[in-house]
Amino acid sequence: MSVHRFPVQLRFGDQDPNGHINNVRFVQFLEEARVQLGLLPLPDGAGGPGSFRDLAGDRTATYVARQEIEYRAPLLHRKEPVWVDVWVTRIGSSSLAYGFRVADEDPETVYAYAEAAMVQVEAASGRPTPLTDEQREVLQSWMGEPVPFRAAVPAGQAS
Repeated sequence: MSVHRFPVQLRFGDQDPNGHINNVRFVQFLEEARVQLGLLPLPDGAGGPGSFRDLAGDRTATYVARQEIEYRAPLLHRKEPVWVDVWVTRIGSSSLAYGFRVADEDPETVYAYAEAAMVQVEAASGRPTPLTDEQREVLQSWMGEPVPFRAAVPAGQAS
């Protein structure tokens, strides 16, 4: 499994009234990891110099189509960063999905798992546009396991 790890520094203002890092900040953690991943230098032989974002140029944009977050433990404010692991879980014709784990540097303590479905669109029209072969090659190199979400409990049933 190809996982990339990025540190995210917590800020005092990230806390909610209960003293936990607010759930909305977790969405920003995911975004930060996605952006950092897209800016990494391309692997040797994967479309030339530059980053994943450079492969599509200005002709496309990538939108978040869906996100799911499963919180596992409260995250309290601290000096040490939290670590966001990111990998690819699915590659479609014009879409992909990233898996995430928000954890301590030692990944035994997991605060959340998440998945974000992304769609590539033409910048001018907003219509989905296929991923290029070069993009697919890079995404395949980042491919990993499905996100280990807990089994869903049907509405109205106790867990």
